Amino acid sequence: MPPSAVPITVQTTAPAPRLPTRAPVRPAGRPQPSADLLNAVQALGAGFKGQVGISVRDIDEGWVVAWDGDRPRPQQSVSKLWVAITVMDAVDRGRLSLTDPVTVTRADLTLFHQPIRALVGKDGYKATIGELLRGAMTRSDNTCNDVLLWRVGGPVAVNRMLADKGVSGVKFGPGERQLQARTAGLEWRPEWAGGWGFLKARAAMSYEARDRALNRYLAAPIDGASANGITLGLSLLSQGKLLTARSTASLLTLMRSSKTGPLRLKSGLRPGWTLAHKTGTGQDLGNLSTGYNDVGLLVAPNGHRYAVAVMIASTRQAIPVRMRLMGDVTRAIVASERR
Repeated sequence: MPPSAVPITVQTTAPAPRLPTRAPVRPAGRPQPSADLLNAVQALGAGFKGQVGISVRDIDEGWVVAWDGDRPRPQQSVSKLWVAITVMDAVDRGRLSLTDPVTVTRADLTLFHQPIRALVGKDGYKATIGELLRGAMTRSDNTCNDVLLWRVGGPVAVNRMLADKGVSGVKFGPGERQLQARTAGLEWRPEWAGGWGFLKARAAMSYEARDRALNRYLAAPIDGASANGITLGLSLLSQGKLLTARSTASLLTLMRSSKTGPLRLKSGLRPGWTLAHKTGTGQDLGNLSTGYNDVGLLVAPNGHRYAVAVMIASTRQAIPVRMRLMGDVTRAIVASERR
C-alpha cells in the first residue's frame, strides 16, 4: 500500500480491558489528541521509506493515534514481552516461583543474541526463573527466553494468555529457533543449538531462496502483531489488568532496566520522563532490514502514561534513520504533553 493510501486513525475510547478495534472518530465530550501529535505521527509515518506501523495510546485518557496501526508486522524480540507476562502470570497463580532453579544445557541454546551461551558448559548452567527473565528482558537473550517459553507451556500457553486477557491484534510465533529458521527458509535441526550450524546452513543458501522465504515471512509473519495490538497490551499491563500489582511493578522495573535499543524510543526522552520498553530486531538480506522495532510505556513527569509502538516491518534505510524515526515519535509525545 503506498504511503498516501495509509490512513492515520484516531480512536477515542475510555481505557477498558477490551478496547474496540475501531471507535467513532472524535465523539463529543471525550478527550482528544492534540492536532500537533496527529500531524507529527502522520508526517513521520508518511515520510519514512519503508513499511512502518506507529501507535500512540494515551492510557489515562483513552485515545489512540496510529499510522497503519492495524496491519500485522514482525515482532521479533518484542514477543519476549508476552513470554514474560505469561511467566509472571504463572507466578501470580502459584505455578512458578522466580526462585525456582533451572539448569540451562547446551541443547537449550538457540541462535543469534544469547549472552548466556558463554556460561553454559558441558554440565550446563544453573540459574533461576528470575535470572532467566532478567536476561530475556534486559539483554534480549534468546536462549533465556526460549527456556522460559517451554517452562510455561510453549507458544500455545502464550497465545492462550493473550486471548484470555483480551490482548487482541497480537499473535505469538513458534519460538526463537523455529521463527528464525523459517524466516530464512529452513527447518530447525537440534544439532544447530548454539547457532553456528544454522548460520552455516543459511550462508549456503542462494540469495533467491532466502529472498523468497523472507518475502513469505513479511507477507504473513508467523509472529505478527499490529502496532495497535501491542499498545493495547501495554496499556492493559500498565493498568494492572494483566498481572498482580507486585508482578506488574517487577516486570516494568525490568523493562526500564533494558540495555537494548538506547537510541531508539529512548533517544527522545526528556528529563523526568521514563520508558519501560522492549526492542526487536529481525534478519537482514542484502541492504533490506526486517522487524526493527521498539515498544514501551512512556511516563511523563506528572505521571501521565502513554503506550507507544514503532514497528518497522521492512526498510532499506540506514540504522540511524530508523532510530531517528523512533526518537521522533517519543519527541512528538513529549512535545504534545507540554501543550
